[in-house]
Amino acid sequence: MNLNFIRKNRTIFLIIIDIFCIVFGYLLALWIRMEFSFNIHASIMKSFFDMLPIVLILNIFSMKLFKANETLWKYISIYEALRVSLAIVSANMLWFVIILFVRIKNYPRSLPVIATLIILAEMLGFRLMYRYIRKETIQKSKYNNTLIIGAGDAGVVLSRELLSDRYNERVVGFIDDAKQKVGKTISGIKVLGTTDDLEEIVEKYNINIAYIAIVNASQNEIKKIIKKCQNINLKIKMMSYHNDKFDGKAQIRDVSIDDLLGRGEIKLNNYLINSYIKDKVIMVTGAGGSIGSELCRQIVKYKPKELVLIDIYENNMYELQQEILMNMNDKQTNNIKLTCLIASIRDENRINEIIKFYKPFVVYHAAAHKHVPLVEDSPIEAIKNNVFGTKNVIDSCIKNNVENFVLISTDKAVNPTNVMGATKRMCELMIQGYRNNNVTKLCAVRFGNVLGSNGSVIPLFKKQIENGGPVTVTDPEIIRYFMTIPEAAQLVLQASTYAKSGEIFVLDMGTPIKILTLAENLIRLSGFKPYEDIKIVFTGLRPGEKMFEELTFNMETAIKTENDLIFIAEPIDITKKEIDIKLNELVDYIIKGSSKEIKKDIMNIIK
Repeated sequence: MNLNFIRKNRTIFLIIIDIFCIVFGYLLALWIRMEFSFNIHASIMKSFFDMLPIVLILNIFSMKLFKANETLWKYISIYEALRVSLAIVSANMLWFVIILFVRIKNYPRSLPVIATLIILAEMLGFRLMYRYIRKETIQKSKYNNTLIIGAGDAGVVLSRELLSDRYNERVVGFIDDAKQKVGKTISGIKVLGTTDDLEEIVEKYNINIAYIAIVNASQNEIKKIIKKCQNINLKIKMMSYHNDKFDGKAQIRDVSIDDLLGRGEIKLNNYLINSYIKDKVIMVTGAGGSIGSELCRQIVKYKPKELVLIDIYENNMYELQQEILMNMNDKQTNNIKLTCLIASIRDENRINEIIKFYKPFVVYHAAAHKHVPLVEDSPIEAIKNNVFGTKNVIDSCIKNNVENFVLISTDKAVNPTNVMGATKRMCELMIQGYRNNNVTKLCAVRFGNVLGSNGSVIPLFKKQIENGGPVTVTDPEIIRYFMTIPEAAQLVLQASTYAKSGEIFVLDMGTPIKILTLAENLIRLSGFKPYEDIKIVFTGLRPGEKMFEELTFNMETAIKTENDLIFIAEPIDITKKEIDIKLNELVDYIIKGSSKEIKKDIMNIIK
């Protein structure tokens, strides 16, 4: 009899097992009722077997009614056990009531009560035994020896989830820095030690993977744990929490580079942001991009009247639209109107038409060509989009009485050595030169590289690691400032509330890190050893690339705002007339269409 035959006839086999349990249960109950005597009177045995078909029909029908056999035994849990229990108790208590009122000669009335307990023990025992054998024997070779870091409520819930058949995990034990828990057993799993004992425990129990399940840990505490796991090349996963609160569900994610580099919670003046955004029409250009999309996610939290998304690439915007709509089902956000428009910022008439119709309170301008090497090869297109596209949006805001305009800028605009940085520098000059328009408050927010953004090194490194390497780094000494996408978006919203007249806001990016260190950490997070499992190759600096980036021309003269992470760069003394002269020069170069000349001379134009 092969396995496929059993699977095809699963229901029949389950009924046969249940019939065996019922018959054996009643026989055992009769033996117990007869005080363990095998010398049972023939009349009692006749009455017993005469009534047995009725007993079987009642029990099988009840099992069907309560759907006790519709769940696969390998998934047996408290809910399935409850259904089996209700089915057996209901059937046999009904039989007890029947024989109580219909006196059956020579049939012991206590039989159903005794048999109920025996049948339950048999049926649940069979199911649990099957699950145990399947878990411990059949698939044992496929299991990962797993450690859970955190023996609190989250860790307990996670342990139960990992023990289900959805995962090939064998939870060996907990680790917890609360020393009073060490040596205790929680939900049948022992707390083996603290994080200081991690290396010894991993070696002793041959641990393959660790899950971090600590709800209230600070960003620095999580970083320390991750570092300890990395130092012994232990693969890590984490429990994720909705709004940093444990909701009783075991949601698992991979450890990201954000966990190593992010600064955790950023203190925002939510009252100020709320009063700035709530019940107003907010517009975001480049809404499908990394920063634009995260801005939209953050803006929705503050309940605008309408959020208008603009992007030339409809695929990303469509995905964002569906994501926001899915997350707008609760009462707090379901009244927000969401509008998605396909448009190019190069099209002056289209942009003006949109802004005139929707009358936004603020426009967050995130649309730009930003990839340095690509922009370096197509400088004229970058100028058309980044410079004149931005001018179109600014002009339309002023023309249509928009109250605020916020430019998303970059550290590459400081002492630029590439076309992308030069175009952003020109945009910042426009913010300064057009600031006295008496209609729209203009500002720019400048920050460095964003972790995981489209075109950044993180997605590239991940793909290279997935392909088995090598990971390519331009130079072993190259350093960059990094910030997570949510951090950047939150600070952009906060900075925009401070805008008065032409400010260039600079975000504190923390300590710069080597790209090489970033690559090594990402390889370790993926469960590999740098230089051994995954090679790292140095390719040399790309055209226009700096060894390091600057966030402001002179940090000593930068003005501090009420937020410790936001500064205002020293203002540039430039007039609208001077800006227009520079723009006319760029127009001439675009007309001539000489990429070589414009790359050479744009640095002079923006000075």
